[in-house]
Amino acid sequence: MPSRKFADGEVVRGRWPGSSLYYEVEILSHDSNSQLYNVRYKDGTELELKESDIKPLTSFRQRKSGSTSSSPSRRRGSRSRSRSRSPGRPPKGSRPSVSASHQAHIKEAKKEARKEILEVKLTPLVLKPFGNSINRYNGEPEHIERNDIPHKNTQEKFPLSQESSYILTQYSLHPRREEVKLKEIDSKEEKIVTKGPTSLRTFEVTATQQKDLEFGGVPGVFLITLGLPAFLFLLLLMCKQEEPSLLNFPPPLPALYDLWETRVFGAYLLWFFLQALFYLLPIGKVVEGTPLTDGRRLKYRLNGFYAFILTSVLVGASLFWDVELYYVYSHFLQCALAATVFSVVLSVYLYARALKAPRDELSPASSGNAVYDFFIGRELNPRIGTFDLKYFCELRPGLIGWVVINLVMLLAEMKLQHRTVPSLAMILVNSFQLLYVVDALWNEEALLTTMDIIHDGFGFMLAFGDLVWVPFIYSFQAFYLVSHPNELSWPMASLIIALKLCGFVIFRCANSQKNAFRKNPSDPKLAHLKTIHTSTGKNLLVSGWWGFVRHPNYLGDLIMALAWSLPCGFNHVLPYFYVIYFTILLVHREARDERHCRKKYGLAWEKYCQRVPYRIFPYIY
Repeated sequence: MPSRKFADGEVVRGRWPGSSLYYEVEILSHDSNSQLYNVRYKDGTELELKESDIKPLTSFRQRKSGSTSSSPSRRRGSRSRSRSRSPGRPPKGSRPSVSASHQAHIKEAKKEARKEILEVKLTPLVLKPFGNSINRYNGEPEHIERNDIPHKNTQEKFPLSQESSYILTQYSLHPRREEVKLKEIDSKEEKIVTKGPTSLRTFEVTATQQKDLEFGGVPGVFLITLGLPAFLFLLLLMCKQEEPSLLNFPPPLPALYDLWETRVFGAYLLWFFLQALFYLLPIGKVVEGTPLTDGRRLKYRLNGFYAFILTSVLVGASLFWDVELYYVYSHFLQCALAATVFSVVLSVYLYARALKAPRDELSPASSGNAVYDFFIGRELNPRIGTFDLKYFCELRPGLIGWVVINLVMLLAEMKLQHRTVPSLAMILVNSFQLLYVVDALWNEEALLTTMDIIHDGFGFMLAFGDLVWVPFIYSFQAFYLVSHPNELSWPMASLIIALKLCGFVIFRCANSQKNAFRKNPSDPKLAHLKTIHTSTGKNLLVSGWWGFVRHPNYLGDLIMALAWSLPCGFNHVLPYFYVIYFTILLVHREARDERHCRKKYGLAWEKYCQRVPYRIFPYIY
């Protein structure tokens, strides 16, 4: 049995029978046998329409002023005839008499002419949305239908036959008042555009300023941009102290010239471009990303796992040839500064090139404000040829660098603590985080549907996060254990391993279920899952892992984060900074997801929230 496209209670556009005009209607019910929708117009009229006579709200252009047209049944009775005479009409008293048959012929011709007028210029009528109005948002992969009307071609012109043209000329039929108003609106829009680029830019800036800015708006992102690098160095400096207590905050600050070494910066550049070389290797399959606003799909090569294998071979060869990897630990702050400087330079380049990017290539999160766009990213998918800068930085230099730094900390612990083998706590931290990174690289394709790729631009937020925050903060537990060893018993280690496996199972199963459903919702293996249909043509999972909480993958992530910190013991709160930070991050991200999904799915999202009330943690709203 074919699946229905529109859900009950959804507000869409329905074609008025016998015309080419669409009006706002509400879906009341659907007959699975006749495949007809029972709809209600705004004036209360209820009709049954075919699915082909119904279109989503997003298929029509939204006007700020709204439409002045009335409901279809009222229009038919309220249409007024022009009282003025046409230039070619003779005076009333001098009109020649005509036969009854000829008058009937004229009346029939007028009816045909009116019908042709309705079809000459089809301009979708736009009423003020109500109820389940769906504002399309590019934060998720947008579903683009073939019958969507482009913005520039909202008026479809149909040629008139010679007979119709003759009738229109002979009887001088006047268009309806609503059509005249729509023409005036169109002409005003054309005047606005023809005033020049300055006027257009002013309109665009005004529209972007009305967006809801995240992270506290411009002041918030300004403080984050300055504060994050400083906060990172304070954490690293505190971790190197013999007693990393909060009472000893702030730690002694080194001189700035002691933190900068050109040799370290050169080594970081070598690492970055080595990973770029691995990215360009013609190995691994090529897949398409989610549809862009213009319908295009960018192609991505999935070879992150191969890059990890090649990196592991090079690191193994370095150990075999007695390369001193301890240098990374002894110059850890210098490495962090080199990565920070590189991320800032990259962010400046990204913003400068985005100023010349076409409008349809900009991020939906961009605002038009220079400070905010520098942070959030102005261009959605900056590429140099086929080299995707954002996609490359998401997994390669930072994530693989995280594993290498963990290995360096393991070797540093053995050297400084005079151990022949690493401590059990260090082995657990390295193993847990190695599994996490390998899993991410093995399931690299799942990255293409994340908010980072499809919504956020590539600016300082992602550049600093991917290249600095991930490798130097996510390795914080291993860095802590080098100077502050913790002897872990096997019973305690067993409990930590069980907690880690529990979190990993939830994380991986939830993500695998989501990715499988996105790829092929009709997969027989997923037939047991319950869904809620949405106006975008997609379905929301309300059973399985995604019927437990709204973000089971976040829940698994947080459990694993706790398991990474527990091997460090309970002497200090510092190694638990990652858990605290990650909880704040995921709660904030969940709030962003909530806002975007509410805008995108409307009434369907409200139903989903009723079915799945818990967000991340079960039994906690």
